Amino acid sequence: MGEREHEREHVRVAVVGSGFGGLGAAVRLRREGVTDFVVLERASSVGGTWRDNSYPGCACDVPSHLYSFSFAPNPDWPRTFSGQEHIRAYLEHVTDVFRLRPHIRFDSEVKRMTWNAERLCWDIETSSGSLSADLVVSATGPLSDPKVPDIPGLDSFPGKVFHSARWDHDYDLRGKRVAMVGTGASAIQIVPAIQPDVSRLTLFQRTPPWVMPRVDRAISDAERWLHRQLPVTSQLRRGLLWGIRELQVQAFTKRPNQLGFVEQLARRNMARAIKDPALRAKLTPDYRIGCKRILLSSDYYPALAQPNVDVVASGLAEVRGSTLVAADGSEAEVDAIVFGTGFHVTDMPIADRVVGADGRTLAETWKGGMEALRGASAAGFPNWMTIIGPNTGLGNSSMILMIESQLNYLADFVRQLDVLGVPPGPSGSGGGRVALDARPSAVRAWSHRVQERMKRTVWNTGGCTSWYLDASGRNTTIWPGTTAEFRRATRRVDLTEYDVLRAPAAEQTAGKGEKKAGVDA
Repeated sequence: MGEREHEREHVRVAVVGSGFGGLGAAVRLRREGVTDFVVLERASSVGGTWRDNSYPGCACDVPSHLYSFSFAPNPDWPRTFSGQEHIRAYLEHVTDVFRLRPHIRFDSEVKRMTWNAERLCWDIETSSGSLSADLVVSATGPLSDPKVPDIPGLDSFPGKVFHSARWDHDYDLRGKRVAMVGTGASAIQIVPAIQPDVSRLTLFQRTPPWVMPRVDRAISDAERWLHRQLPVTSQLRRGLLWGIRELQVQAFTKRPNQLGFVEQLARRNMARAIKDPALRAKLTPDYRIGCKRILLSSDYYPALAQPNVDVVASGLAEVRGSTLVAADGSEAEVDAIVFGTGFHVTDMPIADRVVGADGRTLAETWKGGMEALRGASAAGFPNWMTIIGPNTGLGNSSMILMIESQLNYLADFVRQLDVLGVPPGPSGSGGGRVALDARPSAVRAWSHRVQERMKRTVWNTGGCTSWYLDASGRNTTIWPGTTAEFRRATRRVDLTEYDVLRAPAAEQTAGKGEKKAGVDA
């Protein structure tokens, strides 16, 4: 039995997910000279959330030139804010340009990852087979598993039901009575996209969002030509977009009252499109702007003002046949329900599938709230790193900036393992397979610093309930500083924050009979 266990396929690094985080990790590993890695992807193509979210009107609310890798600039973005199809095509392009396809295993959903303390590696079970890895990079992302609320009677609804991230393109909404549940970033794009085609649209709004105009336009041929001929112009454009957002951070993190001016602009934006005072009252938030993500749209309010749209200022409470009943008692007869109700962010499903050194799952370890050293390493889970981990989210800028900072940390993590794992010298010192396990004290200290900074931020003081907060009210998702600060914090791995684990002498090699699965460069 022991010999057969050692015959399982072994890789140096296993990356989980092929969205921005996973593909970025794969590129960085190759740049570090690591070719013995695989990317485990549960779907049949790359793209992550930009593959899954194909709903009508789907687009990014971060400018295109900032929402892309610095090492893979795209001079040919067609619009200042890119649509889903353009971002997905960009990720396919990155996959091909950096020769990542040989490393990717599609239709390989991770079922279980268990730390093997004897061999200092992760035993991984997937839907397509088993393997082991020295290091795991979890890049499943916080927006990967849709959340549908448990509504009484929903199971008996005779019509069509789906989540915005699992859009049913075979179902024709034209002429239908449609309920849109939720008013987040997806909903404000879906509503104007489907409103002209449906017979009636009922929006169930539990909490109104603050909405600013989305200043989107086509990027001219001349601009694209210039970016192709002079790449520095694209870099300058990216730098300007980045700098503006860095300057905004202080208002979000230290002086929320400075956001009052922005709030006035949002009110004017609403007033221009919504003339009905009663509807305007329904759509006006009662919390400080920025507490929930500020949404960008120039056609959301105009769509809500159309005669075939009803705004119910209450959440969906019950389903009785084809009748939807709101918490305020109002009712609506519908043919289809579209849920734009977000994702499992503070309770990521992958956490149930990761079993650490003490036999507990990551979900059990994080029961009191997610915590990870520098957003990457959880105590008791050696050689396991997460991309877009706890407190790495942003409220006003591009997540690609945070991902690239975490890739710097990953690269140094790999270098440290190389240095610590060199063959034993003449004196017998050093060498062998090693692992780095974040010290609980280091994780606590990092988390404490982050939470102390969080106390003054608009996300904690703005008077709203958002998906940034976990079940106990702690903000375990957002980074309370600039992207430059995070980059400095993740530039190097500080070995004093980790315990160095070494395999027993008998297990110093990769394991007898293990099959290496890397792809040669």
